Amino acid sequence: MSLAPRRAFNPWPILVVGVAALVILPVAMMASEALTPSVDVWRRLWDNRLPTMLTSTVALLVLVSIGTMLLGVSMAWMVSAYRFPGRSVFRVALVLPLAMPGYILGYVFMTTFSFAGPVQSTLRDWFGTSSVWFPNVRSLPGAAVVLSLTLYPYVYVLMLTALREQGLRTWQVSRTLGQGRLRGAWRAVLPAARPTLAAGVALVMMEVLTDFATVQYFNVETIPVGIFKVWKGQGDRVTATQLAVLVLVVALVIIVLERALRGRARFYQAGAKGFLEPVVLRGARRWAATGACLAVLSAAFLLPVWRLLTWTQLGSQLTFQQYLEHMSRSVTLAGLAAFSCLLVGGIVTAAGRLTGGRVSRWATKGILVGYALPGTVIALGVLAMFSAVGRVTLVTTTLFGVVYAYVVRFVPLSTVTVDASLEKITPSVVMAARTLGARPGRILRRIHLPMLRSGAAAAVLLVFVHTLQELSIVLLLRPFNYDTLAVLVFGLTQNSAWEETGLPALTIIAVALVPVILMLRAGAGEKGPSQWERALGEPTAGPAKASAG
Repeated sequence: MSLAPRRAFNPWPILVVGVAALVILPVAMMASEALTPSVDVWRRLWDNRLPTMLTSTVALLVLVSIGTMLLGVSMAWMVSAYRFPGRSVFRVALVLPLAMPGYILGYVFMTTFSFAGPVQSTLRDWFGTSSVWFPNVRSLPGAAVVLSLTLYPYVYVLMLTALREQGLRTWQVSRTLGQGRLRGAWRAVLPAARPTLAAGVALVMMEVLTDFATVQYFNVETIPVGIFKVWKGQGDRVTATQLAVLVLVVALVIIVLERALRGRARFYQAGAKGFLEPVVLRGARRWAATGACLAVLSAAFLLPVWRLLTWTQLGSQLTFQQYLEHMSRSVTLAGLAAFSCLLVGGIVTAAGRLTGGRVSRWATKGILVGYALPGTVIALGVLAMFSAVGRVTLVTTTLFGVVYAYVVRFVPLSTVTVDASLEKITPSVVMAARTLGARPGRILRRIHLPMLRSGAAAAVLLVFVHTLQELSIVLLLRPFNYDTLAVLVFGLTQNSAWEETGLPALTIIAVALVPVILMLRAGAGEKGPSQWERALGEPTAGPAKASAG
């Protein structure tokens, strides 16, 4: 009697599911809070500030969505469809505002255009009066303008991808049917780019839901601002958690709307991919196009950087030693978060490819949910999770809670980058290794890890920069008196020490420019969607790329 050989135990599926569960658990905790709402808390909120916060949040989402669509689509169309002086420079430079955090542009914008700022002061001098009419800067429209200027590159980059992927045959057919360039774009190009545009706007909305520092400068009370005030100002974690649940619901509504805006329509290539044949602008139109691009780039990046350069000085609230201490803390925290995200993303992605199976695939997709949620929701989810097991002090007195929340929020960036590197490995190589008796662990060490070097470097850099810029999570979860550069800038603006914010703010922008420049260089010679276009499009609520034709 012969016994069948026992199948070797494979621990990789358990590892994938276990790691993915740890990443998803804070989000699940917030979902459970939504299922058990506190009636008394919601009644108190509704009687006080909740209607105002809801109105402001919805209005800001609508205004910023419209603003980013107008800027992103118009700039992408202009540099793709026309030739004018500086076109090739603007095509790349219009992405630079990605390195400008909204909370930095917000206070620069407000101090520049406020009553005591240089713009209104100059106008009063010109007209020789004590006051001149000027739009109210400290308002919801002012906050919407600032957020639109910092977030339009998300739509701009994805629209460049859509315009690059338009079938030239479709474009030419629209022209032969008597459609002008603008009418043909409206009737043929934009409908095909609808999935891409929906994904870009959804990503913008998620960023708006995360922001509270920028809108707070403009005296706009949104739900994220309410969460920060309730938790840090009053120490009321229960009310803050309930408000975070509301943000989670709004985020889910945005995801559903993004799917609905895509619809069931499917667009396929009807011809070769390529850029539209640009038309050479003549006369005043060519300089008008140059002026429009320069105006957007100056408002979103050039002028704020110049203003910060004039503020690069030390003072009573910031010494060089304090700057170095905050820089050291920021680098330490960003480094811990970057390598933690690389470890988690690498394990889940590589192990998921090795094991296959439906459970591993769903676990790999599950860890992407963090990037589609605001940082405030994730931070409160981490607090709720450790509160349930009686370990709140582990979160509030150490860096563990901050790093954990960063992993939940930013691990999709490393996952997408690592997965792109693993795509280079042909299935036949892995199958040959298995045929020769190699186990998954050996395949991981000998085949997958050598291919991950470039992807790992890109993943570490992306997470490092996002962590250095991030403000909501570190403000809610940081240990007492552990201030990063972002917290330092926010604190100095709260104390009206504007002229001492230049050095730390420029440091954040300079570091953030590194991956932007590297990705631009990497994508300059690519015929298809570049790495920087994919990096913006993939971690959203759904795929940002659509076939068009």
